Amino acid sequence: MAAEYVIALTTLPADADAAEFGRTLVDERLAACVNLLPVMESVYRWEGKIEFEAERQLVIKTSRDRVVDLWDRIRDLHPYEVPEFVVISIVDGNDAYLRWVGDSTS
Repeated sequence: MAAEYVIALTTLPADADAAEFGRTLVDERLAACVNLLPVMESVYRWEGKIEFEAERQLVIKTSRDRVVDLWDRIRDLHPYEVPEFVVISIVDGNDAYLRWVGDSTS
């Protein structure tokens, strides 16, 4: 059953409304839960330069069936030209919690 569920990661600029972003995903049943981590510093290469930016990591719990729709919606909402979207399979977990994720995203 665990393989049916995933964790998706994305980042937002520190000044973006991460709470509204997460609420939208949950409200539209694209995510069961979105964790909004505190502001962090990110270091990355963009257009040939090393950049340092304050960002927030979002940890999104969802079902594998919702990944395509989640990605479409993140692209719609996201301010970045190339937003992070990484999907990690859940290989094991609390069955009751995973059923809740499934119920919350169906």
